[in-house]
Amino acid sequence: MACEALFKGTKVDGVYDKDPHKMKMQKYQSISFQDVLTKNLKVLDASAISLARDNDIPVIVFSITEKDAFLKVLNGDNNSSTLLIKV
Repeated sequence: MACEALFKGTKVDGVYDKDPHKMKMQKYQSISFQDVLTKNLKVLDASAISLARDNDIPVIVFSITEKDAFLKVLNGDNNSSTLLIKV
């Protein structure tokens, strides 16, 4: 694959250990692809995560509903997103 990163806009501003709409949760600043799969976090389907991992493509998860969120992510604002990486 010829890309440097994959951006995924969602209803929340990153990846959490639990459903952020239902209970108290912890947001990950970064997390490995393997941990996403092991913890069964519903970020992307398993095949998309495996494809990104196998091609060493980081995935940046951010809120599509927050004003200027994509611009913040592009400018390096790590508080507005979670980075999925190969470790």
